[in-house]
Amino acid sequence: MLAAVKQTTTDLIGMLAGSLTTLSFVPQVWKTYRRKSAGDFSWLYVVAYTTGLALWLWYGLLIASMPVILANAVALVLLVALVGLKVKYR
Repeated sequence: MLAAVKQTTTDLIGMLAGSLTTLSFVPQVWKTYRRKSAGDFSWLYVVAYTTGLALWLWYGLLIASMPVILANAVALVLLVALVGLKVKYR
């Protein structure tokens, strides 16, 4: 029973951490959309960050960790939206 409580607490911490780091990206996507400009982002940053998120998502799938999977899947969707805005507003 103690192991189940520990796992639940661990997952809760992971979900909270993933939510905060992922959702912190939302204001930037919104700002980019409103200003119709994504010039602040270099393509090197976008490619490196996208690759990192994709690898974290893959890792989460390999270890079957829902906090890692959800946080990185949502962040990847937001980054794809940002890439779309960068291409559209260049």
